[in-house]
Amino acid sequence: MSKAKWMEGYDVVEGEDVETLEKTEFATMLESTQTKSFQEGEVFDGKVISVGADYVMVDIGYKQEGLVSVREFQNYDGTLKIKEGDTIEVYLEKLESSLGNLVLSKDKAEILKAWDKISDACESGEPLQGTVIAKVKGGLSVDIGVKAFLPGSQIDLRPTRFLDKYIGKTMEFKVIKFNKKRGNIVLSRRAILQEERGKLRSEILSQIQEGMIVKGIVKNITDYGAFIDLGGIDGLLHITDISWGRVKHPGNILAMGDEIEVKILKYDQEKERVSLGLKQVKENPWDKASENFKPGDKVSGEIVSVKDYGVFIELDEGIEGLIHVSEMSWTGKIKNPINHYTVGEKVDAQVIDVDTENKRISLGLKQLLPNPWDDLIAKYPVNSKTTGKIKSIVDFGIFVDLDEEVDALIHVSDISWARKNVNLNEEYNVGDDIEAMVLSVDKENQKFCLGIKQLEEDPWKRIEERLPVGTILEGEVVRVTDFGAFVEIETGIEGLIHISELSDERVESPSDVIAKGDKPKTMVISLDKEAKKIALSIKAAKEADAQSSLHQTKHEEPTSTMADKLKDFKVDNKDEE
Repeated sequence: MSKAKWMEGYDVVEGEDVETLEKTEFATMLESTQTKSFQEGEVFDGKVISVGADYVMVDIGYKQEGLVSVREFQNYDGTLKIKEGDTIEVYLEKLESSLGNLVLSKDKAEILKAWDKISDACESGEPLQGTVIAKVKGGLSVDIGVKAFLPGSQIDLRPTRFLDKYIGKTMEFKVIKFNKKRGNIVLSRRAILQEERGKLRSEILSQIQEGMIVKGIVKNITDYGAFIDLGGIDGLLHITDISWGRVKHPGNILAMGDEIEVKILKYDQEKERVSLGLKQVKENPWDKASENFKPGDKVSGEIVSVKDYGVFIELDEGIEGLIHVSEMSWTGKIKNPINHYTVGEKVDAQVIDVDTENKRISLGLKQLLPNPWDDLIAKYPVNSKTTGKIKSIVDFGIFVDLDEEVDALIHVSDISWARKNVNLNEEYNVGDDIEAMVLSVDKENQKFCLGIKQLEEDPWKRIEERLPVGTILEGEVVRVTDFGAFVEIETGIEGLIHISELSDERVESPSDVIAKGDKPKTMVISLDKEAKKIALSIKAAKEADAQSSLHQTKHEEPTSTMADKLKDFKVDNKDEE
């Protein structure tokens, strides 16, 4: 008798009760499930049933499936490592969650599997290779066969903000901490870099020599310079050795992480200190300054500093020139450059002098402008008359505005031929018109001088014609001194009666025999036109009168002329003021 079609494939004895058979098969399956032990904390093989957005469903043969976070199957770029139907190992964390499913972990299964290897690496200090797969709070997640944590402080020798650049990179790490029960693994890349740095340091210190040019990375920037990592030892690059030019702050030229070539200026082997130079890698610009900048050349540059005495212009890297305040204007109207120029302003100038030994270049602005003094010389010839307005009155004279770039000066000594003490503020007012004569237009010394007294003839010019020696005159005593008395002969012209010429008798004090306001008769006994001095004598005048009376009485010719007698007079004016 043949078997029924539904019996095919089953070990069924014909004629056996079907119900009995079904009960037997179910009992066998149930027994099989009950004999398999599912305990939390164990690792089981499982089959991927489905892959969702957040979880992967896995069947490990239990009465319900388990869930594994999809994140545990992602590569660093977000792609999945598994698909439906794959067989994987999972760790049973919980037999039943609040949702009634198993709680599984693929990561913890891998950790248990790799634990011996990781434990050995931690104890021996041997590095493990891993790939950075994601950025997590406080650091990075690294796949070393299992997921491990790389703290931000252990990524590099120096703190780094930009962690994204490490994702996807495969590097070596040291296991510095692990917890088997919790399945936590902490890695360090910094520990490996420090070891490498120590080896490099010993190697560099053994090879380093002053004068060498080496590569380094800017490690830290301060107000006074920058520290450069030479690959095992740090060197100081002082701000004065960064550039041949002016450096306000190292951060204006250098940035953290910059790779630069520097020269070893000094190496203290005992203290292991290295002084570096960046500008010394380049040629000193002053070596060719005399070739690149010649007197008379027109140059352009940016103002880098403004002082009260001038401005400094950067002509080239490391080359600055000074425009002194005296070279800014032909007229000297710029008194303080701070009021006229600002840092960063670009100007044109002319090279005046180049001193490479002292690293100085003198520049001028006015040399590129027309010189107003050339026009003044042509427009105002000496001895010509001109009229202007009084611009200001000072102790030493009057400044006159002639509607030119340059103001003219009438010095107090050129106000009057005769008067010595002229009160300018009493006699003149600002804004008044004034006429004067051009005395000089001095282009070299930049002086434009006028005079008022020159509009009239100098009374001393023909003094010898009006007052020849031997002239008898009367004048008023204007002041008495210890050495004599001064008599006003003409307006502004005075003569001195020396104490020895006041009387035939000895005079102890001039005030005993003469007083201010007296009008004695005197004789001109000497005349110094150049020094503007006239010597008078009361004694000579009296003697002349006596001789004149005697001549009239006797009607006789005098045996000698008055001029002959005057030769015997010697007036000592050494005490005259």
